[in-house]
Amino acid sequence: MTHALLDHLTRTLGPLPPPAAALCQGAQPLSMSKGQALLHEGERWQHLWWLERGAMRLYYLDRDGQAANKNFYLDGALVWPITPSLRDQPVHFWVEALEPSRVWALPWSAWSTALAGFAPWQALEHRVLAALLQDKMAREHAFLQLTATGRYLALLAEHPDWLARIPLRHLASWLGVTDVALSRIRRRLNPG
Repeated sequence: MTHALLDHLTRTLGPLPPPAAALCQGAQPLSMSKGQALLHEGERWQHLWWLERGAMRLYYLDRDGQAANKNFYLDGALVWPITPSLRDQPVHFWVEALEPSRVWALPWSAWSTALAGFAPWQALEHRVLAALLQDKMAREHAFLQLTATGRYLALLAEHPDWLARIPLRHLASWLGVTDVALSRIRRRLNPG
């Protein structure tokens, strides 16, 4: 019998140590509806998640209750609390489904213990950290040096898959503009 989570992680990392494989085999998927929160502000992030299918957003709420999108995750994303403070302290953001989604969760502490010293996992963690830093630097550059149109063009180049799956208002928030301003940019770039 196949197990989607175990199969995915084995394809990603190679054969898993027995304790990690057992954790995967014991996991059950969570079916999420659009708008359902996976993590609430003020909670501790205690799981590694694999988004088998669907779309999720990570966002903050400002003092006035307005959402500002931080990141989006689509089919196949593997997401976990990458820094100690994300695991040990309450988070300041929310994670919610943007569309019906299927998510698998593994308890982070058990997962990290099961993979202690497992070189393929350490290599993946290193690649993810490097990609996260690169993304942060690119976003900083975009907000400091690019116009809203430039940020939109960068989004088109870096995340073309987002355009078909992420609602316009959420993309606008991620770009730091209103949805009206984003509609104008899109019309100006694609007349007709």
